[in-house]
Amino acid sequence: MGFAGVGAMGSPMIGHLLAAGYPVRVFARRPEAASELVARGAVFAPTALQAAQGVRVFCTNVTRTEDVEQVLFGETGAALSLEPRSTVIDFSTISAVATREFADRLSRQQVRMLDCPVSGGEKGAREATLSIMVGGDESVLEELRPILECLGRVITHIGGNGDGQVAKACNQIVQVINIQGIAEAMLFAKRNGANVDRVLSALQSGFAGSRMLDLMGPKMVARDFAAGIEARLHQKDFALVIAMTQALGLSMPAAAVTSQQLNALVGQGWGKDDTSSLLRVLESLNGLPPPDEAR
Repeated sequence: MGFAGVGAMGSPMIGHLLAAGYPVRVFARRPEAASELVARGAVFAPTALQAAQGVRVFCTNVTRTEDVEQVLFGETGAALSLEPRSTVIDFSTISAVATREFADRLSRQQVRMLDCPVSGGEKGAREATLSIMVGGDESVLEELRPILECLGRVITHIGGNGDGQVAKACNQIVQVINIQGIAEAMLFAKRNGANVDRVLSALQSGFAGSRMLDLMGPKMVARDFAAGIEARLHQKDFALVIAMTQALGLSMPAAAVTSQQLNALVGQGWGKDDTSSLLRVLESLNGLPPPDEAR
């Protein structure tokens, strides 16, 4: 198996595959980034082409659509060495339109593709509890399901190529608009002089309760903005959503506003902080200094 991408998500995923007994050839732009995995038995490959030579499965988990294209189709890309009946599994969160184009290009050389974006963040990657949304041929998914079961708890076949990426976009829409709503609620409670801890507790026990509220509400109350998932990644995902709404002629005002808030967040220099920093964006827009500055 080949694997490109040894970041915060890719590294623990590769670790699970190694633990399950899969031989893994790893490509990373910086050899030192793969050193711990090599110490655990992975083989380092200096190019994606070399990582893909002779493998039955080649996985990618990189940041942007352009990165996936480069890994697969660049001058030293994996497609140059992938053999017929091999499969590309892309765990990245990228454009559904581009994913369909990549799948079509690969199919011309009889290479299959599954788009398998994941939800669950770094914690899910470390604990192998990711939710995996799959686009591609269902028979290919069933053939390779044991690989995905090493990485995730819930594996859902959505439909054809690109449909996994559509589902992931929907996941991000629901998730981050929820975070924006939580930030507005916390700001509203604070500005009205209410006990924010008690407001949060009341919300959690009612219909407003959600996994995001349980995760992000306490972080906002405690002003703990250490990254669970870096906000810049949500900004990237929402840029994909907005591009797709424009291409389809869809009006999605909540997504548009949230995208602008994420842009402001990154513009303030908080892109590597947690997306709960949307609270700080609202404070800034309303001319309110953070509590530590107010004191």
